[in-house]
Amino acid sequence: MIQDIEPHQFRNEYRPKPPERGSYILYYRKKQVLIKWEEGKIAFPKFSDLEADNDHLYENYTYLFSVDGDSYYLLHNIVFPSKENYSLENTEIFRTGEPRHLAFAGITGYQLYNWYGIRKYCGRCGTLMQHSDKERMVFCPECNNMEYPKICPAVIVGVTHGNRLLMSKYANRDFAKYALIAGFTEIGETVEDTVRREVMEEVGLRVGNVKYYKSQPWAFTDTILMGFFAELEGEETITLDREELAMAEWFEREDIPVKETNLSLTNEMIIHFKRNGNS
Repeated sequence: MIQDIEPHQFRNEYRPKPPERGSYILYYRKKQVLIKWEEGKIAFPKFSDLEADNDHLYENYTYLFSVDGDSYYLLHNIVFPSKENYSLENTEIFRTGEPRHLAFAGITGYQLYNWYGIRKYCGRCGTLMQHSDKERMVFCPECNNMEYPKICPAVIVGVTHGNRLLMSKYANRDFAKYALIAGFTEIGETVEDTVRREVMEEVGLRVGNVKYYKSQPWAFTDTILMGFFAELEGEETITLDREELAMAEWFEREDIPVKETNLSLTNEMIIHFKRNGNS
């Protein structure tokens, strides 16, 4: 999956130390990211690459995280060279881009870029928020409101019925591949309750024997995904929520239409069932 970047090491402890010339810059413009291409692969500019064109480069920055001991910083309003190997790309490039550890760094930085952007002012009194020096948090100097990065819990559900798996496709989305039932956890709800509710709402089926599989940080939607397998209980007739799904149907394990990738929890769960069934 996208976060599986071994042997590279991602460290997200908040350590707001000043950048060095060899530190990396993550620069975003809405849904675009600045890429410094190296032999057709993703790379990011270093401070040393942009210092000649940016007088205040070492003054206005936000520490993000480190990968293999190299620090990454979020910067705004910078000038970058008009060269062939520099370009602004849609952040969707991180779904397929290589190397994987830099794609993960790029999309994780984008999640923090969005969070800082929508937490600029206090939601309680409207005062300009300030950055904490001790932790990844912004606070209001007037009313002491504190805000931490937003992470939305959601479930992915592999609904099984003997040798069959329920496969679905989303309605009104660009993503047209087969997927599993999914949905966000509501306030006051356990994730197991989310599994049962989402399956009932989207396909009208009752499930039990809910078993946890694995989790995944999914920065594309500020989400922590939790994967579960659940067994059908009762009738197998599907009642489709057409506002959420374009289709849903049962597939025999041997006939599951899927291509293995190293990106998503959904894909890994489908492949897992195709190879192993309910075992």
